[in-house]
This record gives sequence, C-alpha cells and structure tokens, in this order.
Amino acid sequence: MSGVYDDGFLARTEAGLKAALPRWGLAPETELSLLTISENATFRATSTGQGDLVFRVHRPGYHSRVEIGSELAWISALRAGEVVTTPRPVPLRDGSLIGDLDDAGTLRHVVAFEFVPGAEPAADAELAGWFRQLGGIHATLHAHARSWQRPDWFTRKRWNFASMLGGRPLWGDWRAGLGLDAAGRAHLQRAVDLLERQCATMCEHAGNFGLVHADLRLANLLVDGTKLALIDFDDCGFSWFLYDFAAAISFIEHEPYLPELQDAWVEGYRAIAPLSAEDVERLQVFVMLRRILLTAWIASHYETPTAHMMGTAYTDGTLVLAERFLARFG
Repeated sequence: MSGVYDDGFLARTEAGLKAALPRWGLAPETELSLLTISENATFRATSTGQGDLVFRVHRPGYHSRVEIGSELAWISALRAGEVVTTPRPVPLRDGSLIGDLDDAGTLRHVVAFEFVPGAEPAADAELAGWFRQLGGIHATLHAHARSWQRPDWFTRKRWNFASMLGGRPLWGDWRAGLGLDAAGRAHLQRAVDLLERQCATMCEHAGNFGLVHADLRLANLLVDGTKLALIDFDDCGFSWFLYDFAAAISFIEHEPYLPELQDAWVEGYRAIAPLSAEDVERLQVFVMLRRILLTAWIASHYETPTAHMMGTAYTDGTLVLAERFLARFG
C-alpha cells in the first residue's frame, strides 16, 4: 500500500491514539511525539506518572491481530529467557497487549512498549565492534528459534524468494523501482533470475530456515554505553537464518567498509555457533536479495521519510551492486 502517510492520515492517527491513551492508564493530555514512520507510525508518550511509553500504530492491511500477537509472544519468550535485551510490551488496563483504533471505519492495531534509552549506532570506526556483538546476538536468536516451542496459533509471514521478489511480493514489485528504465529492469531481471536459482538450492529446512528478526538494521539497534538493545520485531518471520545479516546492513550495502562489518559479524557469530565457509560465501546472495527487496519497498512506501530520502539514488546503487553480483556468481 503506497501513499498512506499523508498529513491528514497522520493527524487522524495521532488524534485517535491520544483518545485511546486512557486504555493504557495514561491521561488524554499526555504529550505525544512522532518518532518514526516506516512500515508503521511510532509515537513516544511522555508521562510523568508511570514512565514513557512507545506506541506503534500499525499500517492498515499489513499484519493481522494473530500475527501481531505472535510477534509479542516471541518477544515475551526472549525476555523471559533473558536471551536478548528488548523493550517489554505494555498491556492495556484490561490486560490485553493489542489495542485498536477506528480510523474512519478502518481498524488500526496498536501496541505499546516500555521506553528504553539509547541511540542508533553511528556508521563510524566503532561500527565493526557493534557488528561483532550483533553476530553473537543473531547466533543466540537463531539457537532460540530452533528450540522454542511456539504456540499452536503462532503465525508470521514467510520471507522467501516468492514473497520477496517472486509472484507474491509483500513489499511490492521490484520492477516498479524508482527511476528504473527498461534497460535497468532487464539488468535486474538477470540478477533476480540468478537469485531465484540460488534460493532454490537452499532448501527451507529447520537447519537453515526458521524464525528470524529480519530487520536488525542500524535504526533498530539502541546503544546505551556498552549495552546493545534490539527493537522493532514487526518484520520477524520465517526465513533463512543468514538473511539476518543482509537485513542488518540495510541501506549501507554499498559502503566501502562493508567487508569489515561482515568479518566482524562472522567472528561474533562463530563465537556462539558454527558458520561454514560456504555460509559466509552465501551472505552476499542474501545481501543482493535484500537490496532488491528494499528497492521495491522504497517505491511502494515512497511517502515515508526513509524511502523518500533514498529515492532514485538507491535504485542506481542497486544496479551497480547487481552488476558485481552477476560477475561474482553468474
């Protein structure tokens, strides 16, 4: 769905959320400030009484209530097992974890989390150190996903070739990439065809495919001193475990320091779990898969600040990376 977050829509969203605040025990006059607009809209509620909360108002038509409940179930399990540091979901006064807003007849799901201090890590000389820590975190998450007994009703999206670049794309058709002309589409088609063949060789079995965060990019990491917290499990779902690395380098795939980040991530991962030389080689397959997926996302979510900032330059960079990918794997 594109063109959702215009000024009128955001004003209605904020007004609806403000009216719903008492259901979380907050006064209607509690100050709300918009934090981010990406897939969803997130707001910070500044409260002097019980601490700040972060509210996520879901984009209409993306996740069902059961899917959101499944995300929160995984977060709760991770917190209970002290697997990772991530904010606590905050229930409504009636004990439920998911609220609803009526937006002119459209149901909007809302969840709240405790506010956790921290800032996005900077893309500087310290980033490799955080990626070393992130590699260990990913390995720990993957081990948990393999052993955790999910509830019978657990439902999350499947991130595979068909749902990313194939016939059932969740984030739009990559062919609609901003600024992509006929020659560019033909060039990317060759890369997509190669990705399809590569994905077909990697069977979706429990050893290499399972529940992943799928979006631990820099914006979803919170650095506070030496601590690293994870946020925004909204895209968690079933995919290849190695896809988590590609998600981690979203929007910086073209940077010259990428090899250093990959080496650090691999080192951190191997400190917790095995990672073969073949696995390391395949990381670049998932990087290309994610890059083209994000090229489609930018086109289908162009009204969001992140997509608008990337614009056609991101598509141009995707074409360059596709040429390198074809030379390496074609």
